[in-house]
Amino acid sequence: MLQDFYHQTVATIEQEFSTSCAKGLTDSQVLEAREKYGSNSLAGKKKISIWQRFLAQFKDFMIIVLIIAAVLSGFVAQEWTDAAIIMVVVMLNAILGVFQEARSEEAINALKKMATPNAHVRRGGQIVEIPSPQLVPGDIVLLEAGDVVPADLRLTVAKSLKVEESALTGESVSVDKEATIINDVKVALADQKNMAFANTNVTYGRGEGIVTETGMNTEVGKIATMLNNTDETDTPLKRNLNQLGKTLTIMILLICAIVFVVGFFTKRGTEPTDKLAIDMFLVAVSLAVAAIPEGLPAIVTIILALGTQVMAKHKSIVRKLPAVETLGATDIICSDKTGTLTQNKMTVEQVFYNNQQHPATQALAADNHALMTMVLANDSKLDNNNKLLGDPTETALIQFALNQKIAVQQLLQVHKRLQEVPFDSSRKLMSTINLDQQQYFVAVKGAPDQLLKRVTKIEQNGKIEPITEEQRAAIAAANQEMAQKALRVLGLAYKTVDQLYDEPTTDNVEQNLIFAGLVGMIDPERPEAKAAIAEAHSAGIKTVMITGDYQVTAQAIAERLGILAPNQDERVVTGSQLDNFSDNYLAEHVPDFSVYARVSPEHKVRIVKAWQSRGKIVAMTGDGVNDAPSLKQADIGIGMGITGTEVSKGASDMILADDNFATIVEAVKQGRKVFSNIQKAILYLMSCNVGEVLTVFMMTMLGWDILAPVQLLWINLVTDTLPAIALGLEPVEKGIMKRMPRGKESNFFSGGVASSIVYQGILEGILVLTTYQLGLNFGPHVGNTSLQHQDALTMAFLTLGLIQLFHAVNSKYIHQSIFSKRTFANKWFNLAILISAVVMSAVELPFMNQFFDVTELNIIQWLIVLVAGLGMIVIVEVVKFLQRILGKK
Repeated sequence: MLQDFYHQTVATIEQEFSTSCAKGLTDSQVLEAREKYGSNSLAGKKKISIWQRFLAQFKDFMIIVLIIAAVLSGFVAQEWTDAAIIMVVVMLNAILGVFQEARSEEAINALKKMATPNAHVRRGGQIVEIPSPQLVPGDIVLLEAGDVVPADLRLTVAKSLKVEESALTGESVSVDKEATIINDVKVALADQKNMAFANTNVTYGRGEGIVTETGMNTEVGKIATMLNNTDETDTPLKRNLNQLGKTLTIMILLICAIVFVVGFFTKRGTEPTDKLAIDMFLVAVSLAVAAIPEGLPAIVTIILALGTQVMAKHKSIVRKLPAVETLGATDIICSDKTGTLTQNKMTVEQVFYNNQQHPATQALAADNHALMTMVLANDSKLDNNNKLLGDPTETALIQFALNQKIAVQQLLQVHKRLQEVPFDSSRKLMSTINLDQQQYFVAVKGAPDQLLKRVTKIEQNGKIEPITEEQRAAIAAANQEMAQKALRVLGLAYKTVDQLYDEPTTDNVEQNLIFAGLVGMIDPERPEAKAAIAEAHSAGIKTVMITGDYQVTAQAIAERLGILAPNQDERVVTGSQLDNFSDNYLAEHVPDFSVYARVSPEHKVRIVKAWQSRGKIVAMTGDGVNDAPSLKQADIGIGMGITGTEVSKGASDMILADDNFATIVEAVKQGRKVFSNIQKAILYLMSCNVGEVLTVFMMTMLGWDILAPVQLLWINLVTDTLPAIALGLEPVEKGIMKRMPRGKESNFFSGGVASSIVYQGILEGILVLTTYQLGLNFGPHVGNTSLQHQDALTMAFLTLGLIQLFHAVNSKYIHQSIFSKRTFANKWFNLAILISAVVMSAVELPFMNQFFDVTELNIIQWLIVLVAGLGMIVIVEVVKFLQRILGKK
């Protein structure tokens, strides 16, 4: 099979596929080719059934721990209510997981839908219209403006043919196509001028081509293959929850084993051995139930879901819940240029006339010949909704005229086009002959160097005079200056003639022209993008621009955005240079590069992988088909909601509804808030559980009365739900975007959370045990050992519950003081604490105390309980103060 079709002659390709440009394939050849090559359609991943997806959810380590806890709670401890709650949480997480995974298949499905429905083909000497899936290699396809290219073609005819390939290559300007052979052996996709690729759009002219690749072998098919084969990376959230589950399991098993062994041997002889073994086993199970924050996965899910709602208000649509938290950990944002950092709309920026440059905002007179030439030598159209249709370069010229308050439609009617010399890629010019009262106005636009060869005069301040060599040099200098700014420059010239041409050609129309000016255009940066990049930089996030555009354009836009400083050493890397980099070299030097130009989809994936190999969390933004594989490879893929293709949206974790780069910065801020709030919830839940475990552990070790399983479960039910969820609603902390990214190695225990869990859990246990001891010496039943012990246990039970509610306030800030105006700004938190405190205290009601086996406490006993609770706040505040002082030193 031939390779690099752009490098082959048409005759060689005809011979390869046994076809003829004049007649095409016969019916028998088509059947034979379809048998050999298959359908011209895209294949998707092997379907996974919903049942398989559902079972896969139970492989998660934390879920396994929760299921074991449910089984032990139900069958051993006979606590069926707790077992049911745990299983509901497990099932809910499994259902959510299945739903999210099913949506990830949308990327391939969207690629399939992009296939054009019909194609015009020459078969057996006749032109027929067929569904594009029926195309086979060797078919002769006819193209004209408005068509979607149905397969990869080696062009055989290109008459002023232009194809817009931004969805595939990332280049915003339509590409001039030609049929001549390209002699270079290795040519980038965007430079293969004699090829037309599936799913790109013909914007101008007409052409013909031989189908060289169909289906999964096309360039867009290769992207589909990459999408099928890309392994989705675990999010930091998933890694952290897995780590949390393993840590919990080891801790729980060790503590339960110690409690069982120590309790059994210290109490041996006080009761029959078998009964003692069962009793201590039940105590160990109760400890396990107390230690496992069974509501944690649900609480994390709820916090993430609440985060998605807030982000939706800021125009960020989250498709996968973990993406919310991943954003907050982002180190690198790899952004496509076209349509993401720029507007994906060619815009006039400079006009050169009267020997000087003028900004596009400066007013031009309606009779300015440069402006007239832009409008008349132009094939753009206005549809019924006044939307401009045509080549992006030409529509930019018309839009410029409209911005100049020119009545374009009226101008075109007065100067009606009568003749033309169409654009040709060899001479790079186009001309129109228009009515001009009793004369005819010839408007010519095109490449400045080609235009100047045909110019003999120049218009200066309304006067026409012969052009001098100094003036030619000044025009060339202006052209070079604009080109260095990455502007696409067109030359403008005109003349008037007394009669129409018998046969208009370049030899008679495009001669003896009067130079009118130059016009410089660019796909400009989004106005808000520069500030967003600067804010991301202040948050320690590096922005990397990746584009299919030319090197000079990429560098100019990067400098305008602040990604590159002017004249700095950091160079722009091209796709051809990347091909010469080994993966190891790229991984080692990737921090040195901020801009990549003329890259392919494979390059984008390599760049993302190189950053990931350095332990960085990478976000990738994009809107084209070519971005889909890198969007899936990245830790978080960000698609564009307006300009984005369905393919890029389907491969994304998050979609920007307004295509605004600045929205990413707000989304990062919200992601950091979500992580911070999950950390607060974990700090709260885990320190409380450590306190519970320590309390039961020490009571067992000291031979004291032990809190009953029903009491532990009630505390968990009251304190582990509403307060923890309310912590997830905490507002963004001040200065959160001044912190450096936490990095891939960080987890929920980083930043002092682990040490806080330990010391706060121990403090909680000490306060509860102290309350128990005080309960043995204060109250109405002193002297009555049985009732006094029951009072003490009741005080310990209420202290353990209420102290956790006080501690929820502590958990709002890991290191900062709670004595701030913002501490109680969260009304949902205030309400949650109030409700939980009322419910916790309700166990003292007459109809409740028998169920929980508690006594009614007097005022002094209640005062001891409340002082212990407040003591939690006071002591933690003192520790935080010392931590801040030591931290400064």
